Amino acid sequence: MPDSPPPLGASALRDLAQILPAARLLLDPSELLAYGYDNSRRMAMPQAVALAQTPAEVKAIVGVCHAHGIPLVARGRGTNTTGAAVPIAGGLVLSMEQMNRILRISPGDRLIECEAGVLNSEVQAAARPHGLFWAPDPSSAGYSSVGGNLACNAGGPRAVKYGTVRDNILGLHAITGDGREIQAGCTTTKGVVGYDITRLIVGSEGTLALITRATLKLLPLPQTRRMLRAAYRDVAAAAAAVARLMSQAAIPSSLEFLDAQAVQLAQSYRDCGLSADTGSLLLIEVDGTNDTIDSAVRAVSAAALGAGLIELCAAASEAEAEDLWAARKALSPALRTLAPKKVNEDVAVPVTRLPELVEGVAALSKQHGIRIVTFGHAGNGNLHVNLLANPDDPAQMSAITGCLEDVFRLVLQLEGTISGEHGVGIDKRDYVAWEIPQTTLKLMRAIKHVFDPKGILNPGKALPD
Repeated sequence: MPDSPPPLGASALRDLAQILPAARLLLDPSELLAYGYDNSRRMAMPQAVALAQTPAEVKAIVGVCHAHGIPLVARGRGTNTTGAAVPIAGGLVLSMEQMNRILRISPGDRLIECEAGVLNSEVQAAARPHGLFWAPDPSSAGYSSVGGNLACNAGGPRAVKYGTVRDNILGLHAITGDGREIQAGCTTTKGVVGYDITRLIVGSEGTLALITRATLKLLPLPQTRRMLRAAYRDVAAAAAAVARLMSQAAIPSSLEFLDAQAVQLAQSYRDCGLSADTGSLLLIEVDGTNDTIDSAVRAVSAAALGAGLIELCAAASEAEAEDLWAARKALSPALRTLAPKKVNEDVAVPVTRLPELVEGVAALSKQHGIRIVTFGHAGNGNLHVNLLANPDDPAQMSAITGCLEDVFRLVLQLEGTISGEHGVGIDKRDYVAWEIPQTTLKLMRAIKHVFDPKGILNPGKALPD
């Protein structure tokens, strides 16, 4: 953990105390600890935590931080995996957890408006009785907040058909780094007035403005869904099948890829009856209406056929389909049982380049002597490349950085991106310039200055120095 910065000045604390009651302005180290880390396992202590309940409070708190030059990190539920919610510069953490109201739902307009602290799962629960849903479904959907989903442009398995947050938001309200309240977007699915500030703020990881509420686009719930599993002899055969699946008209609602080691982990979590020689697995979900589902399954099944296929079968029941999803979602935490040091990268490449990516990652694993387990959202070309190492082995620890950098080089050679859905945070900040040209980065820094003139919002994140 970095050295603790000096405490907030008495003047700043007095100003904050005029905005919030003592119960919502946390100063005791034992209370601050819970707000000093996220799912990246990084840790840095803030000097104070503000628990805002209204946009007016957020605006006032930002105004104090701007006036005193206090670093300010907005926080949802801390599920981020790249350190984006860790207060590495100290200062103030502004938690949105108590801003958790659903403000309205309009089924006829297919929208829901809510505050930033509402959980993804709460949005789904509110929409479901109206036959609607919000498309983003990260693995943390049960406990991640809408504000956090927006800040990281969250995706999930359904993104292959329904898109990420940027594809499923209509508008938002936010507070800039100098305390201005802004409104962007509209309540219609079509609108071309002004610049698209909404989608600029989405994915900016709290470095441009603090989102207080959002208007989300809802979609009709599919009448039915079917889950297929396709086992292949090796990863190359499965990767080739992904390209075939994504080039035909019946797009899967989810298309997940597991390499041989991930398959073994899933089997150890719950026996799915897979053949012992399964070298790679695709989990394919198809949704639609009762009238169209059979034809969609036939089209997807035909595309899954090909060289290297060992088995293609459908889940016999909804419970069996849920078992398969449970095994898939258990993979990331299960990897920590194999190696205490796990570097999880969520790279993405064009779908047609997937075979080159999986073959290249396997070669890098051998070259560097680093065990790599790969799984993820293959329909988007978005794979989680997990580098596993033993912290007690100096050779492995010295090799892991070189291996990671070679993975990034491979991805960029394949016209991909170093982060498909987890964002940049701290972990990938120093690699951003590998992907984004300096002229573009200069423009991004200029935009950052317009939104946040003193640079107090989430300093040290997203953009390289």
